[in-house]
Amino acid sequence: MDFEIRTVAEQEAEHFWRLGHEAFGFPTTPSDPGSLDRPGAISVIAMDGDTMAGRMVDSDFDCWFGGRLVSTSGIGGVTVAMEYRGQGLLRPLFTELFRIAKGRGAVLSALYPSSAGIYRSLGYEVIGTADPARFPISALARISTPDGIRTRRATIADVPAIREVYDVWAAANNGPLSRRGASFPPDDENLIKSFTGITIAERDGVIIGYTSWNRGSSFGPEGTLNVFDLIASERDGYRALLAALGSYASIVGWVKVQNASGLDLVLELFPTSEWQVLDSQPYMMKILDVVGALETRGYPAVISTTLEFGVSGDPITGIDGHYRLELADGKAVCTRLGDLGPETSVPVFTPNGLALAYAGSQSSAGIRTVGGLSGPTDHDDTFGAIFGGRPVRIRDHY
Repeated sequence: MDFEIRTVAEQEAEHFWRLGHEAFGFPTTPSDPGSLDRPGAISVIAMDGDTMAGRMVDSDFDCWFGGRLVSTSGIGGVTVAMEYRGQGLLRPLFTELFRIAKGRGAVLSALYPSSAGIYRSLGYEVIGTADPARFPISALARISTPDGIRTRRATIADVPAIREVYDVWAAANNGPLSRRGASFPPDDENLIKSFTGITIAERDGVIIGYTSWNRGSSFGPEGTLNVFDLIASERDGYRALLAALGSYASIVGWVKVQNASGLDLVLELFPTSEWQVLDSQPYMMKILDVVGALETRGYPAVISTTLEFGVSGDPITGIDGHYRLELADGKAVCTRLGDLGPETSVPVFTPNGLALAYAGSQSSAGIRTVGGLSGPTDHDDTFGAIFGGRPVRIRDHY
């Protein structure tokens, strides 16, 4: 069956949102009926005549890898109408969206999958998980505010410093969104209004941490205080924020941390083992442009090396080939040397395996175990050293 694949038109907004409702239960129309205007977002649809058979959205993000920002296509709202499922509609939709995303400079793509297998066949791989968790607020009973640290409610004037605390934290990890750029128009007032409160921890007037939280309507032993970000630049900042959250102990029984991922640093300060992961949501990534992705991210400045590798098996973006990577002073020069020959003597990644290596989420040995890397093993430790060192952390759902 032939489909028309194109960007959505404003007059198709209602159909676009209704199709999203079928898959996700979202409202059938947006809050501003008839509008598809969303900063940094481009929507692509598949039409079968006058029928909208599928849709997806690309969001213009920057993500942190190796301490540098990398342009990323964040995929969301992937929907195929029930009557068109199983007809190979996703591939042409992704092909068009990748073309658009690469045109604006995106070298990576990432998404939260409804089914990992579907997206794995397109070259995506799971690099980490978002792990919302909760803990009894009684776990904070033994934590007190450190001397010299003050907690207070944030104001609009504090927002630039809050954003800086987030940036410092995010740059030390692999994967977090920058929360800046086209998809995050600066709106300090709206950030403050988005939560019941943003509580900051400061020393001598300098903000060293913050937590954003919503009170909700529940109370009593099963009542919950909903926390979104809980981030600090030092131990005392975390302790002060945890102590502040603990002041709700007479009102609610639980604290839910929505933006948790992997082994959260907060666990290093917990006096108990009562952290309960409520869900584990896979997060997948794909490399759209090998040269661009490898040259944009950062690397350990102490490593200077040159190595060659191949990529084989990409179904859409044409990243297959033989590459040379030269590293010095924390930066890379990557060159595509040509196609892979039948008798290649370099290690070869699948697109999925390259995503795992790039994110630093698996060792070369692990990637080989699942079929993502084959060929000579001489550079396995080097791959681990240049891509590793920063844990994968996911904060924002889209």
